[in-house]
Amino acid sequence: MRDSPGAAQPASLLAHAGAARYNAGMPSQLTLVLGGARSGKSHYAEQLAAEHADGPVTYIATAQAGDEEMAVRIALHRARRPESWKLVEEPVMLGDALYGHATQQGCVLVDCVTLWLNNLLFGEHHTYPETGLITPPAIFSEQIEALMSALQTAPGKIILVSNEIGLGIVPMGAMTRFYVDELGRLNQRLAAQADTVRLMVAGVPVPVKG
Repeated sequence: MRDSPGAAQPASLLAHAGAARYNAGMPSQLTLVLGGARSGKSHYAEQLAAEHADGPVTYIATAQAGDEEMAVRIALHRARRPESWKLVEEPVMLGDALYGHATQQGCVLVDCVTLWLNNLLFGEHHTYPETGLITPPAIFSEQIEALMSALQTAPGKIILVSNEIGLGIVPMGAMTRFYVDELGRLNQRLAAQADTVRLMVAGVPVPVKG
């Protein structure tokens, strides 16, 4: 069913080539796995990918090891994945990564959308005011639209993992509020396109759609 750090390429050449290549094929089967921190969403998404027997599994990791804690988290995730899975590390150009690695018989697992959105906002060391309106860099909207375009055309099975972070109190700070709002809006768009949506609660997948 169903993106490039250069502002000069809001929809990359690779994305256009991918769309043309896949339009003749079957659209992807999109699953969105939502949940809070330590809800079991990554583990559940990995189980879904492991059950895919029709073809290869590609794991697209959006995390970057910016400090020791994140490096440990990444290592733990890597250790529990099957060695046969292909690893693609792409913190920004997620749409292009889907075009490049989705196949008709394959399964692509993206973990996670939450960190990817963070990378778009802070990857080039942008600074934001404590109060007032937040103006994100151009790459923010460009890459989101590129992802949505990719999800309309890339084939095979696609599993997206994202956080549900809008259930608590309204956060202090304009940037934090902006991030919560934008992730919520993106999750809504992804859920609207998805065939299946599961909300993880204490390790239990709750059917939301499909």
